[in-house]
Amino acid sequence: MKKIITAVACASLLSACASSPDKISASYVSPVQYSNYDCDQIRAELGRVSGKVREVAGAQKQQSTNDAIVMGVGLVVFWPALFFLSAGNDRKEELSRLKGEYDALEQAAIQKNCPVAAELRAGRGG
Repeated sequence: MKKIITAVACASLLSACASSPDKISASYVSPVQYSNYDCDQIRAELGRVSGKVREVAGAQKQQSTNDAIVMGVGLVVFWPALFFLSAGNDRKEELSRLKGEYDALEQAAIQKNCPVAAELRAGRGG
């Protein structure tokens, strides 16, 4: 019984760790919301969303790193440190939404044959 309780406690602590930004997938955002945008507006919005993705991904990466350090210290040296894992600072949902917005903007640019669509395809190696 004690092993089961320990396993459940460890699992719950591990789930409190912030995810690495590269492991967070984009949530679906419909490109229809950008149907009234012209190519210049799409380009500007892509720039804004791209900057926000970098900002949030950086914060998420830092939180993920901090959680990994706390987890290592907590498991090896001082188990009460595990209570400092950041359940509240995880920005996974925000990053997922922003990645989805970026994808939707890319789709809108392609649908409108905007010059930025060719740049996006070239930048992704395709």
